[in-house]
Amino acid sequence: MAEMRLQKFLSKAGICSRRKGEAYIKAGWVKVNGQVVTKLGVKVDPEKDLVEVDRDAIESDIAPIYIALNKPKGYVSSCDQPGEKIVLDLLGLSERVYPIGRLDKDSSGLLLLTNDGQLHHRLSHPSFQHEKEYVVTVAKPIPKGALHKLANGVPMMGTRTRPARIERISARRFRMVLKEGKNRQIRRMVRKVGNQVVGLKRIRIANIKLGKLPLGSWRYLSQKECEKLLNSV
Repeated sequence: MAEMRLQKFLSKAGICSRRKGEAYIKAGWVKVNGQVVTKLGVKVDPEKDLVEVDRDAIESDIAPIYIALNKPKGYVSSCDQPGEKIVLDLLGLSERVYPIGRLDKDSSGLLLLTNDGQLHHRLSHPSFQHEKEYVVTVAKPIPKGALHKLANGVPMMGTRTRPARIERISARRFRMVLKEGKNRQIRRMVRKVGNQVVGLKRIRIANIKLGKLPLGSWRYLSQKECEKLLNSV
């Protein structure tokens, strides 16, 4: 992913506006990879750099919002995408929330949204290695050897995917648990073993499960779910 200015990253992550981000940086409330940054103009790579904000130093009267959405195919996980249907269209909320991570347009299932910038970043950043579980349907029966390769990791994008947990459901369907989330990762991995994904549904992120939430519907996370999720980060 391309680098961006730190204050822009804070804004895109839903932590604050760019102007407030500049103030937070100058006040010494922002760390990049464990180091306090006080100069404007510093750039970060959202997929490589760890950005932290001292929340105790920030007074806010905005109540945190935590939402689980069952995203249908055809919607993009973005707050603004000209010419496309976006997941925020399904909510109808006056409050501003942001999707956590990506779920590509052709995939369905669990997507979390929040206005909690710290949680947003910690669940999105690959260094925290939170589990994400998917049900994958492929075009043709997938042999045991191919599942073994997927579980052990395959070469992709100049590196190797991390080990994954795989459980067969049927000849053409399996569950897959990842602790990373590269762009269209599962689709690319399956192509590496000579097959093609025809259906991809996310059913869990960390401790949050999709359950029986109807397609296109959403719900607020329960207090118990929020506490466990926040404690995990």
